[in-house]
Amino acid sequence: METITTNRKELKKLLRETFVDVLTNRRDLIEDAVLEAIEDVGLARAMQAVRRGYYVDTKKFVRRLEAKAKPQRTK
Repeated sequence: METITTNRKELKKLLRETFVDVLTNRRDLIEDAVLEAIEDVGLARAMQAVRRGYYVDTKKFVRRLEAKAKPQRTK
C-alpha cells in the first residue's frame, strides 16, 4: 500500500465532494440513518415514560412510531 500525502485544503475538498456524492447518489443511506435515529428517540421517550410510571400499549406505540417514520411524499 502506498502513502498519499495531501494538504488540509485538498482533503476538505475531497471530503465535501464525497459527502455531496453520498447525498445525491445514496439517499437510501441517509434515509436509513434518519429512520434509525427517529426509532431511537421514540424508544428513549418510551423508556423515560415507563420510569415515570406511564405505560403505553405496545401496538399503539408501534403504530405512532411507524406513522412518524414514514417518508413524506412529494407532489
